[in-house]
Amino acid sequence: MVLRSMRNATIAIFWIVGPMVLPSAAQQPAAGNSAVQVIGLTGVKQKTKGTLALEGGDLQFKYSKTKADVPLKTIEDVVTDLDSERVFRGTVGTLTMFAPYGSGRFLSLFRTKIDTLTIKYRDEGGALHGAIFTMSLGKAEPFKKEMLAGGARTTIPIQDHPASTDAKPDAAKEKKP
Repeated sequence: MVLRSMRNATIAIFWIVGPMVLPSAAQQPAAGNSAVQVIGLTGVKQKTKGTLALEGGDLQFKYSKTKADVPLKTIEDVVTDLDSERVFRGTVGTLTMFAPYGSGRFLSLFRTKIDTLTIKYRDEGGALHGAIFTMSLGKAEPFKKEMLAGGARTTIPIQDHPASTDAKPDAAKEKKP
C-alpha cells in the first residue's frame, strides 16, 4: 500500500512540475541572440544571462541595463561547438534528486542541446583574455560568420553542418580503387 501511494505521489509531482520546467514557445525570446556568459568577460559575473550583438565593430554582451564591449579586431580566435545541459535545473532539479527509487538521478539524464561560442581576445594593454557563451542550438555558427565578416579571426574554418565533416572522409575512401 505504501509503494502505491509513493508512486502516485511521484506521478502527481511530475504532472504538476513538468509543464513549468519544460520550455515552450511562449517562454522563448522573440528576437536577438540571447546567450549566457559562462565565464571570461571582465566585470561580468559567471553565468550571466544577456544578449549578444554586433554593433559598431564591437561584440556587445548586454545584460541588466549594462553592457560589455569587445572590439572585433582584437578577437584572435572564435570557436563554436555543440554541448548539452540538464533540462531540470535550479531548485526543481535539486528537488528531483529526492524522488523515490532513484528516479531523480534518472531525470538528471534528460538533457537539451545548446551551442557554445568561445572567443580569445586581447585588451588595450595586450593581455590575453577568453570568454565562453552558450546559445540556443543553431545560433552560434551564423553569429560566428557575422563576427568574421566584421574583422574577427578564427583558427577553425566555418562548417555548414557538423556531421558533414564526418561524411567526407568516408566518401573519399570509397572513391579510391
